[in-house]
Amino acid sequence: MSFPADDHPLLPTLSRIAAALERLAPPPAVTPAPKGADAFVWHPAQAGLPARLAPVARVAAVEIGLLQGVERQKSLLLENTLRFARGLPANNAMLWGARGMGKSSLVKAAHAAANEAHPGSLALIEIHREDIRTLPELLNILRADASGSGGGGRRCLVFCDDLSFEREDADYKALKSVLDGGIEGRPANVLFYATSNRRHLMPRDMIENERGSAINPGEAVEEKVSLSDRFGLWIGFHNADQSTFFAMVEGYAQALGLPIEPDALRREAVEWSVTRGGRSGRVAWQFITDLAGRLGVALPG
Repeated sequence: MSFPADDHPLLPTLSRIAAALERLAPPPAVTPAPKGADAFVWHPAQAGLPARLAPVARVAAVEIGLLQGVERQKSLLLENTLRFARGLPANNAMLWGARGMGKSSLVKAAHAAANEAHPGSLALIEIHREDIRTLPELLNILRADASGSGGGGRRCLVFCDDLSFEREDADYKALKSVLDGGIEGRPANVLFYATSNRRHLMPRDMIENERGSAINPGEAVEEKVSLSDRFGLWIGFHNADQSTFFAMVEGYAQALGLPIEPDALRREAVEWSVTRGGRSGRVAWQFITDLAGRLGVALPG
């Protein structure tokens, strides 16, 4: 086949046609990968935009030593996360229980502690509750990244905060299949952590309804409850008693160097918890934030 000479009169026209065709053709898809940061947010493909892992420049994390009143929970999750960061076997984890007791804070703190011990070893990837149905797509991307890295790949901690399912919500089946089932299984370089106020991720009335309307009530309940069983590590969080609440408040005050006497600190903390109608890690931090502002002490940025 012969091509026009450089001075052929049709060459400018052909060049414009070629340029127009290139503009019409979509660019090759770029497979997202957990590189360039220690934390990412998963955005599935939508409205013509490709799927992507958006890097997070700075994770809003509390130093793990500041988390008080959850010593056993902290020990369990940190050990599991450190093992995973070292390339050893570890379990998917469900953190469930009382609101405001530091479930999501502990996940982020454990990730930070693991990366401090083993720099760059572990990427934290947040997936929003409404995107759970795309979890298999995310895991396929992370599996491909591991295969393209000589079978190793960066270790990834996929995290969903405040996970639960409502009536007629079939997204739990996507989560169930990727946690433990399916012929491909979960990639070896991925763990899944979730927090929830519900132990079994389903509202009680939904489980009871399944029991009442099914041909075999026991099987219907098992179908719902078995989702929680896919998590190898269950960590429960319970409401704080007053001594635990004081430990939280005093731990924060000491770490921030707040100039206040212990008796005054406790007295004000009790008053604050009464006005909030309860005691929890969240209430303790809200009190400390208010107290630091009144005392003119800046919180860490």
